[in-house]
Amino acid sequence: MDRQTTLVKYIFTPLAHIAFWIGVYFFYAYFLGYGSTNTRYVNLFSAFLMPVTMTISYFFIYNLIPNYLLKKKYGFFILYTVYTLIISVFVTVLSILYGLVYTENLKADNTSPLTKTVPFIVLGVFFIVLIVVSINLVIQSYKSVVANENLKNKILQTQLQLKEQELKFLKMQIHPHFLFNSLNTIYGHALKKGDDAPEMILKLSNLLDYILYQVEKPSVLLQDEINHLNDYVSLEKMRFHDTLDVTIENSIINNTLEIAPMLLIPFVENSFKHGTIIDGKLTVNIHLKFEEHTLHFAIVNSSIRDEENVRGIGLDNIKKRLEMLYPNKHSIHITHQKNTFSVRLKIFELSEY
Repeated sequence: MDRQTTLVKYIFTPLAHIAFWIGVYFFYAYFLGYGSTNTRYVNLFSAFLMPVTMTISYFFIYNLIPNYLLKKKYGFFILYTVYTLIISVFVTVLSILYGLVYTENLKADNTSPLTKTVPFIVLGVFFIVLIVVSINLVIQSYKSVVANENLKNKILQTQLQLKEQELKFLKMQIHPHFLFNSLNTIYGHALKKGDDAPEMILKLSNLLDYILYQVEKPSVLLQDEINHLNDYVSLEKMRFHDTLDVTIENSIINNTLEIAPMLLIPFVENSFKHGTIIDGKLTVNIHLKFEEHTLHFAIVNSSIRDEENVRGIGLDNIKKRLEMLYPNKHSIHITHQKNTFSVRLKIFELSEY
């Protein structure tokens, strides 16, 4: 896009204008003196046509076109164009007559050094004006396309930056929430002087390592995400002791699949935080499988439907992240039945490392 902008700027440099009008001068000399031997007369007469041609051309491209045509004031543009053409014909004829008089002394042998009549000369002038106007319109159209492309690129860059900022914001919401729960669990065991407190600290250390060094990546190995999930479940098992009944069914054997980090853990965390102990047990069932290029993730936990549970920021955040990271490539179904709360997630066309 920078090259296109540079090209447009180059076209409007004074040097480009000078080169163009030199070419017009030689065109006049060739057009008016084709077949004539009095080159001095033809060259001088061509010079008399240059000022009027340049004046008419610049009046169109710097006044009528930008002030009326490009602003869609078509009525005024047509009206002023007619006025300009009438005046231009009159001025052009005067220039031709003045040129004929001024160069009279250069004639020789009583023969006309010009091979074109006055009407043809006038048509030649307006032919050049038409070329100038056409070139200007093409350039204006090109500039408009370049400007639109630049604007689109800026909009896309802004949207991308906003998307990245929103993703970071969502992750920042997930991290404190998750860490608070884990630290609170360890704190409770430390108060009881439980023997499993050191192991819990080790598990938390692994989780912190994942959060600090992996979560900022756009994607991680699915297996790393599953390991992170297993560490979290291990912590919860220590916290709930005999009141937790959790099963994880993982049939994924592909070690090259990638997924956005911290994508599955909010569902698991939500099941522990908002699940209900029924008949002395909090039941959580997690299923993971990959088939036909689709990741299937399902989690079901015991929950009483009549309770007015506040589901927290986890599910809302993950829905937003899924829409941003996997647009049109995922489906999510959340159901709350009498004694269960379930989430079923599918991610299509998962990439491989």
